[in-house]
Amino acid sequence: MSETLFTGISQLVTPRPGPQRGAAMRELNMTEDAALLVKDGMIAWVGPAAQAPTAPETVDLGGRAVVPGLVDPHTHAVWAGDRLADWEAKLSGATYEEILARGGGIRSTMRATAAAGVEELVALARPRLAALRASGATTTEVKSGYGLDFDAELRMLRAVRELQAEFELRPTLLIHVPPTEGRAEYVQGVCADLIPQVAREGLAEAVDVFTEKEAFSVEETRQIFAAARAHGLKVKLHADQFHAIGGTELACEVGALSVDHLEASTEAQIRALAASDTVATILPGVTLHLGLPAAPGRKLIDAGAIVAVGTDLNPGSSPVFSTQMALALAVRLCKLTPAEALTACTVNAAHALGLSDRGSLSAGQRADFLVLHSPDWRDLPYTLGASPVQDVFLAGVQL
Repeated sequence: MSETLFTGISQLVTPRPGPQRGAAMRELNMTEDAALLVKDGMIAWVGPAAQAPTAPETVDLGGRAVVPGLVDPHTHAVWAGDRLADWEAKLSGATYEEILARGGGIRSTMRATAAAGVEELVALARPRLAALRASGATTTEVKSGYGLDFDAELRMLRAVRELQAEFELRPTLLIHVPPTEGRAEYVQGVCADLIPQVAREGLAEAVDVFTEKEAFSVEETRQIFAAARAHGLKVKLHADQFHAIGGTELACEVGALSVDHLEASTEAQIRALAASDTVATILPGVTLHLGLPAAPGRKLIDAGAIVAVGTDLNPGSSPVFSTQMALALAVRLCKLTPAEALTACTVNAAHALGLSDRGSLSAGQRADFLVLHSPDWRDLPYTLGASPVQDVFLAGVQL
């Protein structure tokens, strides 16, 4: 049995365990001159250093602030190719439709990803995940979705499975873009073939669907969700990125883990989320990179919703390789307070993945925590362009 007491903590700052909604997202517990006792990867005690129990091993953290490890609930970290030409064309005034006509856009990523083997996908994703972890992400969700054909989707998920030996990852099967022809047959194949195979191989924990005018309809999403649930998989969805077509309402109706994006959400969607336990996951990197209106984070919290924040790391709309940066952008672009942003990136993000054992530095939780360079925890949401994170601990072990 391992047992370590961490001392020299200027501030230990944490939300309470479990998802927090509305005003409770601002209610952090802060202990100054704190200590943290870790036994076998779990938090056994936390409190003032003067009251700390003894332990066989003591580690002095040097008077720095400690916060929970961040949870990134929405990434597309596995892809091949790049979208640099698309980005440059967009900056020169090309529309997305024009970029697609030139062979660019998301379908270029899908072609490159479908042509890559598992080994290549693993090699490409490894440094991206390492960057997220160095920024403070101790748990990271990774989606498929760039394969289109089923074999490519399975290769993406098998790459995630290989990377789970190195990172704490939560895999999601994403049904992302419909084919240009044979749409009904594709949805039927997803339900009858792809989802059952993913479930048999244990390749994903959840199924996500992009519910948009340009992607899948609400009815198609409902069919896919029914198949996912029939095979023991959780459900979540992309919705309201460009148009509010009913995806958010469906998510709340069926008790989805989360509904992500929400840049186009209106008062109706905000009310639905506030009345549900479905997490509203906002992705400020998309706003920064694409210039879209920001998701209504402030309104969602004020209405009483459970709000989480993710990077949406992907090559086309959010090349954000730092979960800490997503937290900081949520303050600037979505009007969260620093305390709300910390809650959104810890216990609420964990809840968006169906996890209740992490995100809070409380007895009985996993000992995933960050040691900052600073003695003041507020440097975590304040800092831009450099990492405020000095050390990352996963289950009590420094990475």
